[in-house]
Amino acid sequence: MYRRFGVLLAAVLGVTLTAAPATADASHQQFPTEFSLPNGWQPEGIAISGTTAYFGSRADGSIYAADLRTGKGKVLAKGPGTPSLGMKVDARKRLWVSGGVGGDGRVYDTRTGALLAKFQFATADTFVNDVVLTEKSAWFTDSRKAVLYEVPLTLKPHRTLALTGDLVITPGATNLNGIVTGLDGGLLAVQSNTGKLFRIDPRTGNSINVNLSGQTLTNGDGLLREGRQLYVVQNRLNKVARYTLSRDGATLAAERTDARFDVPTTVAAFGKRLYLPNARFTTPPTPETTYNVVSVARP
Repeated sequence: MYRRFGVLLAAVLGVTLTAAPATADASHQQFPTEFSLPNGWQPEGIAISGTTAYFGSRADGSIYAADLRTGKGKVLAKGPGTPSLGMKVDARKRLWVSGGVGGDGRVYDTRTGALLAKFQFATADTFVNDVVLTEKSAWFTDSRKAVLYEVPLTLKPHRTLALTGDLVITPGATNLNGIVTGLDGGLLAVQSNTGKLFRIDPRTGNSINVNLSGQTLTNGDGLLREGRQLYVVQNRLNKVARYTLSRDGATLAAERTDARFDVPTTVAAFGKRLYLPNARFTTPPTPETTYNVVSVARP
């Protein structure tokens, strides 16, 4: 009755009624909460742009693009034979990819899959693990070295920033891993083997240990920051933790695990969900090993 009255009133006033658009959060509730990746894929990194999620392969570095609305996807780009790990998409629809033992960073066109640029950072004792984008640069971590690699978004030659201060590298271990921007214009990076979080000055390379109020980020891997909330994936612990950042440090606010977690590594957000690929590090990889992506509500 009220709808009929509204239509009559609109006719009298000479206006047109339109249905209110569905919100992104409301519509995405219909999206699958998990979906499969190709057998043998060995995922590690995830990046989301629009409703498309991108996943790199540790096996050969290929890039897979999946539609979050259906869970269906296809191989966007064939890999170089070395891994594709942490990744991010910039405003120009370019996918920035960390190259692991390949010691490189690569940039792809997400529309065509074309390789736009490759930057060779190191050739020995290297593991380029994750990347974050700032207004001017892409910053890559190397889990074997006390350095960050900076690549201008203009794709000009990179520079290597030596890290000093509190960070101590353990030879042969997985050191610096996930990286995000900080609250103060600096960078935050987690050290997987020690569970420490570091604030890094991108101008000088000085690293300062962040006070975690007695907590440690054991097996810390992918990071995601939204305002003062920092999400940390703790891979072999099968959980994601949320910390609240402050000027003085970071405080544990919540933790979440899920029966579907099988060593999740990295995280990206869409709507009210976090999406995490299961790397399954504890499962011997074969060409037929199955892999998937799961989503959970934010903790």
